[in-house]
Amino acid sequence: MDLARHLRYFLTVAGELHFGRAAETLGIAQPPLSQSIQRLERDLGVVLFDRSRRTIALTAAGELLVEEARSMLAAEQRLRTLMRKAGAGELGTLRVGVLAETPAPTLRALSGALAEQAPMLTIDLQELTTAEQLRLLATAELDVGLVLHPVDAPDLVCGPTAAVPLGVALPRTSPLARLPELDLGDLAGHDLILPPRATAPGWHDHILEVCGEHGFIPARVRHARDQEFTLGLVLAGSGIAFLQEPLARREPRIAWRPLTGRPLQRSVTTVWSAATTHPAVARVARAITTVMAASDAPATALRSSESRPWSVVYARNPVDPLR
Repeated sequence: MDLARHLRYFLTVAGELHFGRAAETLGIAQPPLSQSIQRLERDLGVVLFDRSRRTIALTAAGELLVEEARSMLAAEQRLRTLMRKAGAGELGTLRVGVLAETPAPTLRALSGALAEQAPMLTIDLQELTTAEQLRLLATAELDVGLVLHPVDAPDLVCGPTAAVPLGVALPRTSPLARLPELDLGDLAGHDLILPPRATAPGWHDHILEVCGEHGFIPARVRHARDQEFTLGLVLAGSGIAFLQEPLARREPRIAWRPLTGRPLQRSVTTVWSAATTHPAVARVARAITTVMAASDAPATALRSSESRPWSVVYARNPVDPLR
């Protein structure tokens, strides 16, 4: 029995206390309406209307059913609304992988954009490397990832990509810091600091391939997962690193110089499993890429005060205190 339909018919008759007017309100003929009420009475085992007089009236059972029917139909409507929102990916939890080097302002912007995009959806941001995200996506433990491109994962769907040019981070005392921009070939003989290959194999290999094509074969490749550790190695003169400008400028004793022709770009891509059933993935992926592209936009102009290494000049004291 379609209980919800019979209850809606019942409430209409209870409101009109007239089968003819109720049938007109519902847009149906009177016989099917009368049959529906009789079916409801049989199933509930009660008489809902007193038909002994010229005008009908609710029985005690009918009066009790009015409030119950309204509550049941309201609950049904809430259920349908919730299921529709869940089906559209507006409810529940979405597990999103984010690279560890994502700056705090970008994470804040990302959280705000996702909250605006899906205010009733719980976003579970997880700090993971590219390799970790690919593994969790394959086992359905992650819904969408934000990984370094390129990746070798034929079972994944790649969404939009946000690409940001990389420059060279090197000590301000380096002679190369005197140049406004650098060719990759200018770095010959230097050690290169990269994240371990295991964290993002495709990206690691791509960096070395581009460097080789432009005449830079690192004397040695040093590995650093943490950005603070990377900056520390650069500051210590243990090598140069390819970083985004805002990250390099967190350490004032490190200079950042753009690369001629912008041969290296940090490409971040949203990916998800082709077998995913979460309907919000594509929408969230677009929002993530928009935030990444806006937040990571580099400054194109080199500040004049940073066009050469710092110098310290000690003024000669005209009065010698020893005399």
